[in-house]
Amino acid sequence: MNDRSTNLKSIRPIIASAQVNDTMTADECFQNATLRPIIKMQSHLLVVVFRNYIAKRKNVFFDLSLPKQLAYIENAIHKDMKFRNSVKGMIIGQFTVEEYELYIQNSSALNKRMMNIVKDRLVNHIQVFIQPLAEAI
Repeated sequence: MNDRSTNLKSIRPIIASAQVNDTMTADECFQNATLRPIIKMQSHLLVVVFRNYIAKRKNVFFDLSLPKQLAYIENAIHKDMKFRNSVKGMIIGQFTVEEYELYIQNSSALNKRMMNIVKDRLVNHIQVFIQPLAEAI
């Protein structure tokens, strides 16, 4: 393994619940061994990026009810291709070359897994989106 791969893997958090075993599909293994640690590591950045996404859209998110806020997050992740591609780039940029080679073999299914994890992470952090950033400080 080259220095870049070693360095990237060394800074990823260990997720005890993200087990990998022989009964899992290749996609599940990739999700647990690569996607989940990277997304957890990038969590703060993803929150800040989503805050910026809200601000660029005139903070309408803050005026929505909770169910509509959840739908807003879902739409941003699954339907806004520019935002989606930006988020994918933040995650794919943390792949080792070997992981990227695995990723491109089934990128469509892995993108779905990736975006669902990101959506869940943003939903789980929805309390930080309660009010505009200027008011939150």
